[in-house]
Amino acid sequence: MNLQAVRAIYLFELARTWRTLLQSIATPVISTSLYFVVFGSAIGSSMTEVHGVSYGAFIVPGLIMLALLTESISNASFGIYMPRYSGTIYELLSAPVSPLEIVIGYVGAAATKSIILGLVILITARLFVDFEILHPLWMLALLLLTAFSFSLFGFIIGIWADGWEKLQVVPALIVTPLAFLGGSFYSISMLPPLWQTITLFNPVVYLINAFRWSFFGVADVDVGVSLAMMAGFLTICLGVVSWMFRSGYRLKN
Repeated sequence: MNLQAVRAIYLFELARTWRTLLQSIATPVISTSLYFVVFGSAIGSSMTEVHGVSYGAFIVPGLIMLALLTESISNASFGIYMPRYSGTIYELLSAPVSPLEIVIGYVGAAATKSIILGLVILITARLFVDFEILHPLWMLALLLLTAFSFSLFGFIIGIWADGWEKLQVVPALIVTPLAFLGGSFYSISMLPPLWQTITLFNPVVYLINAFRWSFFGVADVDVGVSLAMMAGFLTICLGVVSWMFRSGYRLKN
């Protein structure tokens, strides 16, 4: 393992965060704060509790997960797309750096930025509502697993995309709607039976519910199923990345 190469890629990507601090950290935090003001005040005034948890606290895991998914994908996809766009990817591919080291550097940096953002939002949430984290170690483990899984997914999108527009297609038109419809702001038990069944086909439901369980010990779906879904998604992403490097898909042409 060429740790020096991994460190160079990792630190270079992290440095971009500090250069664009307003966009990378401040904007998502402000947006999340507005969600607390709008949903917590407007809806929370008429719906005081969900599963015995105050509505303001209930939406905290969903808001963190919403920011985590979108930022993980955006950070990782932009990070690998820029070298492809500028042509410097060929210098990286010709250097004595293995595909594994490249992935660790880019995905690790993207995941680190997303985890920092998630923790900042968690601290910000305490300014609006009081809550306790029932399973803090599980919360951190799920935060790490989600950040790395979706950073890996974003890495795949960054290689797949052949234009700036495609970088935003999946996060804007697929991931964000799935997060909103996946129980970020409500319990799926509130839906009619038919829509509850349909919602279970939304993979983001399992992410949000597992994360919410780590906070309050309540979930609409079995936590074991959620963990299996997350592990399966991570495995698929690893397989796709491996195939991309072995075949040279959009990397060598």
